[in-house]
Amino acid sequence: MYSLSHKARVTLLVIIIGITLILALVLLKPKSQREPRTPKPLLNVSVIVAAPAPLKISINSQGTVAPRREIDLVSQVSGKIVAVADNYANGGFFQANSKLVQIEPADYEFAVIRAKAQLARAQESVALEEGRSRQARREWRDLGDQTANALFLRQPQLNAAQATLDSAQADLQKAQLDLNRTGISAPFQGRIRNTFVDLGQYVTPGTRIAKVYSTDVVEVRLPMSDREALLVDLPVSFEDSDAISYPEVTLHSRVGEVSDQWRGRIVRTDASIDVRSRMTFAVAEIENPFKSDLSQSQRPLSIGLFVEAQISGRVIEDGLRLPKDAIYRGREILVLNDNNQINFQTVSIVRSYADTVVTAGIAPGTIIVTTRIPLPINGMQVLPVREPDKQSLAPSAASFTVGKNR
Repeated sequence: MYSLSHKARVTLLVIIIGITLILALVLLKPKSQREPRTPKPLLNVSVIVAAPAPLKISINSQGTVAPRREIDLVSQVSGKIVAVADNYANGGFFQANSKLVQIEPADYEFAVIRAKAQLARAQESVALEEGRSRQARREWRDLGDQTANALFLRQPQLNAAQATLDSAQADLQKAQLDLNRTGISAPFQGRIRNTFVDLGQYVTPGTRIAKVYSTDVVEVRLPMSDREALLVDLPVSFEDSDAISYPEVTLHSRVGEVSDQWRGRIVRTDASIDVRSRMTFAVAEIENPFKSDLSQSQRPLSIGLFVEAQISGRVIEDGLRLPKDAIYRGREILVLNDNNQINFQTVSIVRSYADTVVTAGIAPGTIIVTTRIPLPINGMQVLPVREPDKQSLAPSAASFTVGKNR
């Protein structure tokens, strides 16, 4: 009995001591103090103040240089080639109406002589018939009759002699024409692309002599999409030629470290839109392409050369050029309100280039964010700081950068 009560007292004492220690730890525990949160710094972004202004845009295209005129020189008479010009060779230049190939003319010279002889006999026949007709009229008048039939006055014989004379004159002209055709030339200034015959070869009517093209003007067909064609005043109407616009074109070519450029203009478009590519082909003409500029070391514009083209387009009255990084979801930009909070705004994209875009319809004074923000949210606040020395992509626009410090 004694042993049990002693154990109970010891157990009760241990429990009381444990509860006392726990209460002491709870009551004597230091209270935690809340510290204020450090504000997160604002994101640094660049902005520009929009100042729309008239902006002339340009359209980029490319094409291959081709001659405006290219023909086959064909023989119209037969014979052996007895002479060729020194410049009668692939790549040779020639002047208009200069003789390139001479066919043996002897047979045609003989034909001219025979035609002249026939003409002389026909003229003699006409003269004889005219004399006989006058003699018949006098004889008829001597008989005292005022009327006479055409046969007695030899009118049919005179008409036949006159027809023979006309035929002889035509034969002489034909013989002279064939003689002239023994000398083959082109009606324009040009260059020989290919030759098909040479000295000593016999040719017949229809034989190809050479393929030549003109060198006074060359052409470049420049493809444009429907959207690009709307930005250029293409000559596609039936208006008077003085009222039609002919946009200027600058062609560029670069071979290694050598760069050249030539100026021309759009003179027409193809008769229809290409049904496969849905492209409109504008034709640019460049005059005197083979005249090199020695002062500027500019090379001639050779046929077959691939060139880049810059076509002068229309003027956008309220145009604004922005970097591509400022465009979100294809046609939206970020603008700042009076509280320096960003908001999305839809804009009209007129033209897109490699690094920039041309927009229209943005109100003057609009503050546009040009820094690319990965996850922009409407209402995100920034702190603007002006940087007057920074150059803006927008014409006549002030620019500044958003940062932490003023």
